[in-house]
Amino acid sequence: MSRALPKYDKRRVAVIGGAAAVVLSGAVIAGSALAGTPARSDGAAGARTLASPGTITCPDVASRLPVVPASAKAEVDRDLALLQTQIKEANTRLAATVGQGGPNFADNAILGPLKDKRVATVNRIATAIGRTAAKPAGLDALAPCTLDAGGGGASTGAAPNTPAAQQPGGGDAADGNTGAGTITCPDVASRLPAVPASAKAEVDRDLALLQTQIKEANTRLAATVGQGGPNFVDNAILGPLEDKRASTIDRIAIAIGRASAKPTGLDSLAACTLTP
Repeated sequence: MSRALPKYDKRRVAVIGGAAAVVLSGAVIAGSALAGTPARSDGAAGARTLASPGTITCPDVASRLPVVPASAKAEVDRDLALLQTQIKEANTRLAATVGQGGPNFADNAILGPLKDKRVATVNRIATAIGRTAAKPAGLDALAPCTLDAGGGGASTGAAPNTPAAQQPGGGDAADGNTGAGTITCPDVASRLPAVPASAKAEVDRDLALLQTQIKEANTRLAATVGQGGPNFVDNAILGPLEDKRASTIDRIAIAIGRASAKPTGLDSLAACTLTP
């Protein structure tokens, strides 16, 4: 037969049970409070920032165009679609490089190259329209894009204690821009056919611009020694330079093509290299 517990045992059980209930209630309350309040540590804030890098948005070009001639419609439509593809690719890259580089990584490695690509594409649109109608002006003002909040500007930099944030001489930064070497590019002038007199002034201006672009890239190379990760020079210097050169070379070919056969294959001269 089961024996009834003594009175003092029953009281002890009751006290123990009550204490357990208080502890559990306290745990629930504390858990609820933690779940309902933002984390205060910088590390947690950084984690949330890096998880939401924001979104790149760009001015709409299609709505700013004049009436597109029928002869240019197919070309313009292709380039308008390309503008959307460029934005999508930039947002994909933004998400894939969270936590990389320094505080200007998104500007240098994503927004800058995107702007250069958009300038080239927008210029082609204006040129296509201008062949049979008045060439629209000022479209290049629509090239720059912005990084909207959702991680904000802070998301473009590296989180504290990540390798990309280390000082020169340690971690990935040491594998970034070491400052060694010079940027060199293929010579465009020597690859051109005879330039018509009507295009000479424009072509000369763009050839001079190509030299300026190389000089600016080498200046930036020297100014960013020790910055970024292992792909910093490619992403922040050589990539944007190639996009600028592609746009300038395309203008040269178009200028020549107005009065004679348009040269082809010049775009292969856009890419530059870092030589020791």
